[in-house]
Amino acid sequence: MISLFHRLSVITGAILALLVAAQGPALSQKKDAPAAPAGASNIVSANVAQVEGFRSAKFGMSEADVKTAIAKDFGLKGDAVREQANPGERTKVLVVKVPDLLPGGGTAEASYVIGYQSKKLIQVSLSWSKAIDDKMTPEQLFSNSSVLRSHFVAEGFRPDTVATNMPINGGILMFRGSDAKDRTAMLILQGSLAQGHDNQRVLTPTALLLFYIADAKTPDVYRLPPGSF
Repeated sequence: MISLFHRLSVITGAILALLVAAQGPALSQKKDAPAAPAGASNIVSANVAQVEGFRSAKFGMSEADVKTAIAKDFGLKGDAVREQANPGERTKVLVVKVPDLLPGGGTAEASYVIGYQSKKLIQVSLSWSKAIDDKMTPEQLFSNSSVLRSHFVAEGFRPDTVATNMPINGGILMFRGSDAKDRTAMLILQGSLAQGHDNQRVLTPTALLLFYIADAKTPDVYRLPPGSF
């Protein structure tokens, strides 16, 4: 089984391309709930999205500066900030648990990814699941995903990059969009699928993942040199 931590590792360009290319009928999140259409959003916003990181933590910050930002945003420091290594990507991740990160949404986990070469912040991932908060329910996950999707749709991401309610392996891409600098926000509702009425697939949510990514196409992670194998 792939751990939640590994699912929160850097989203690479290849994975992002698969998400961009995903097509098909929208999934029903729960029985009798009408599904929204899959594909690009046609909502026009007067806002202009800027994906700079998450709250006080900005892309390009050093590990020390990220820890300072975490303390400023959530009052968490010392042992409350867990440090984890990603051996495959050779990145470092700072992880904290935050109650009501989304108001009324239960406890979430925030993960800050420090790049392999730059040693700077390259991604922030937020996650909600029963493994993080034992009071979390599928209904709460669905509610959280709907609130966040509505927020992002109105934020003014580049229209040619926006997609909502697109089936992917193991869930739904609730939202994906990039700003003018190709920095990306991506919201994924994961879950187990079952066959519902009229052959419609029904998703029972098990986790909600939100990514803020500085460079989804060429992330700062370890790669073998070309021709080395």
